[in-house]
Amino acid sequence: MKIVFAGTPDFAAHAMRAINDAGHEIVLALTQPDRRAGRGMHLQASPVKEFALEKNIPVLQPETLKRNSADPEKQAQAQEAYRQLSEIDFDAMVVVAYGLILPQDVLDVSQQLGRYGSFNIHASLLPRWRGAAPIQRAIESGDTKTGVCIMQMDAGLDTGDMVLINELDITPDETSSSLHHRLAELGAQLIVDALNCLQSGKALVRTPQATNGVTYAEKILKSEAEINWDLSAQEIDRRIRAFNPFPGATSNAQELEMKFWNSRIAKAGAVRKAGHPGELLGLSEKGAYIQCGQGVIEILEMQKPGGKKMSANLCLQTLACREQVLRFHKKE
Repeated sequence: MKIVFAGTPDFAAHAMRAINDAGHEIVLALTQPDRRAGRGMHLQASPVKEFALEKNIPVLQPETLKRNSADPEKQAQAQEAYRQLSEIDFDAMVVVAYGLILPQDVLDVSQQLGRYGSFNIHASLLPRWRGAAPIQRAIESGDTKTGVCIMQMDAGLDTGDMVLINELDITPDETSSSLHHRLAELGAQLIVDALNCLQSGKALVRTPQATNGVTYAEKILKSEAEINWDLSAQEIDRRIRAFNPFPGATSNAQELEMKFWNSRIAKAGAVRKAGHPGELLGLSEKGAYIQCGQGVIEILEMQKPGGKKMSANLCLQTLACREQVLRFHKKE
């Protein structure tokens, strides 16, 4: 099948590679414009663009697909993208974490006679966690299951009919990084299954989403990263794991903003004393025990400013020796 692919991050590139490896032809790639990143703030291509260039796939990078944009330059980009989509020969469009809204006129092009429409890979069990950050919000909320839906797209925000769905368990030590990898593999497998099904002439059964149980996964903000030690150990543990790798949970001690990358709830009896929220209660073999508003959390992996990730035990030994009581707190 001939595919137009729209996506931007590594999660999308994983699916793009699987589609290509399965023998389908990607005739055009849509991805967001190059962004400045890294210490040197150099322009960097998205993972989808990098793969497209590797395979000599034509690439479009409009700022928007809305042809009625008030910005003349953006409007011209959208017009050109629409023109190329209208003229190119393709069977279906696959959209994965693109980051731009597909207006109805673009969806209409993919639904013309002889085409199968647009399909989206969404990393949740819809209608739970529609929106930008379903992986992080699932961990933060303590969900025990998630999965991937292949959705026939409409103009709404992740509201289209589901055509394939598969579940995954969320493990107690899951981070967004580890869950992202597993869901990317599952999503790539499912979209290939869907395209193979269409190619063989089989119809995909469309199932409307339930009207109850709808939740929205709002975009993760850096302002959410700072740990509130008055929360329970369970809530803090979930947030630390949900915000790994972005934006990374933070808290201050001795005028240093430390990052917290991994954790777990401390076992009963692991510490014999209690303290104030944010207070270091002691070190474990690899970690560190910190008092929370309710319960104790064992921090497993931390990072000093400008340093590397390391076990919390090693990271905190040098800090703990400078004060009798080491306490983490919000930035002042």
